[in-house]
Amino acid sequence: MYDVAVIGAGVVGSLIARELCRYRLRVVMLEKADDVAMGTSKANSAIVHAGFDAPVGSNKALFNVRGNQLMEETAAQLEVPFKRNGSLVLAFGPEDEAQLKELLERGIQNGVPGLKILTGGEVRELEPAVSEKVTAALLAPTGGIVCPYELTIAACGNAMDNGAALKTGFEVKKADQSGEGWQLTAASGETVAARFVVNAAGLFSDQVAALFGDDDIHVSPRQGEYMLLDKTQGKTVSRTLFQTPSAMGKGILVTPTVDGNLLLGPTSVDVDSKEDLSTTKDGLDTVAAMAAKSVPSVSLRSVITSFTGLRACSDIHDFILRPSKKSPHVLQLSGIESPGLSAAPALAKEAVRLLGEMGCPLEDNPNFDPHRAHPPKFAALNNEERAALIAKDPRYGRIVCRCETVTEGEIVQAIHRNPPARSLDAVKRRTRTGMGRCQGGFCTPVAVELLARELGIPPEEVTKAGGASRLLTGKTKSTGGKLDGTA
Repeated sequence: MYDVAVIGAGVVGSLIARELCRYRLRVVMLEKADDVAMGTSKANSAIVHAGFDAPVGSNKALFNVRGNQLMEETAAQLEVPFKRNGSLVLAFGPEDEAQLKELLERGIQNGVPGLKILTGGEVRELEPAVSEKVTAALLAPTGGIVCPYELTIAACGNAMDNGAALKTGFEVKKADQSGEGWQLTAASGETVAARFVVNAAGLFSDQVAALFGDDDIHVSPRQGEYMLLDKTQGKTVSRTLFQTPSAMGKGILVTPTVDGNLLLGPTSVDVDSKEDLSTTKDGLDTVAAMAAKSVPSVSLRSVITSFTGLRACSDIHDFILRPSKKSPHVLQLSGIESPGLSAAPALAKEAVRLLGEMGCPLEDNPNFDPHRAHPPKFAALNNEERAALIAKDPRYGRIVCRCETVTEGEIVQAIHRNPPARSLDAVKRRTRTGMGRCQGGFCTPVAVELLARELGIPPEEVTKAGGASRLLTGKTKSTGGKLDGTA
């Protein structure tokens, strides 16, 4: 029996599992998908919000500000790129300027440091690409950017390196009380027993909550569409640019990413399906038009991909973080929408604290190592460092992804490192293979061959994203060629 089962291996669940490993506990993460970071954590704005937007006294405000403060240390320990680039909320006239003053006052009450309202001229001194129609802006210097799926993968990997287990393809469909704990049954029939359960199932957290009798938790999906621009546009702005927020969200943003791209979006539309990730012409047209309102020079000719993310919105419009009202030893986390990524490190610490109050024994683990070294990133090395790495392992001398300069060595390591990559998209999230301008046009065939070779399966069984998403249906001929180009 495990001490704690964490349902959901998104950024919140993975950070909770990592935090639990600080103690002498047997921890397991249960993820319904075939990889971690497959829900909201793989498709969002990648923003570490300063914390001025959330209502005073709300969980969103409290954990956003705390999470922002913890993010720098967390990212450093996990060797995940994080940049405190600051943010600006742009005003386009007197009505917007009045809203900036409200955000300033709210931010001060929430404990956000360094907030300041700038004139339009001062804004353009900082960000020359900003529209001449901008009349003022709220500057939040503590805002930042991070890669959400890289943070999730690193947190999960660090938890696993410290003894936590990960079970993918484990969709919890049934929960039965068993002695002091619970028996959790997956759709496949597999079972896991644990004394304590943490529900961090994101969009599906209300369905999981209902398994434990908490039918008062309700989550609805809100869809946001994005455009990602090539790295040639990555320096268009240096800060994250928002427009004044509405009841539906923080508006269309223009922001650099930690990987050097430029991101536009998201829209904000309530939808019925928790799995519909399709994009629409109307949605992307809205993103383009509203982004151009903030930065007229944005080049849509440089868009390399578009995508949709789904947010888990609760009907109380706040984070839910509390013990189950109906079942012992169960902790519910739900409605973790924006600023959930920003709040995640603080939510993880609070979840563990609450588990302690619920009776979970929290005895320090002297062997816990909070650090996770990032594997060699060939693209970031100088020529001498590259030569030394190739001399040590020749696989780093074979470029697979031309756009992002990703090597065979990096892909092989991703396949075998915790949490192991088992699909093309899993390799992509860990190494950026296929994330460049050609979007996998050149590197996909080789990445598939590497997955097949390292996993010991036929290429026809390699999937794009797990499940039935196979990339190949059969062979037309056999060339007898090898990955090193020899016959």
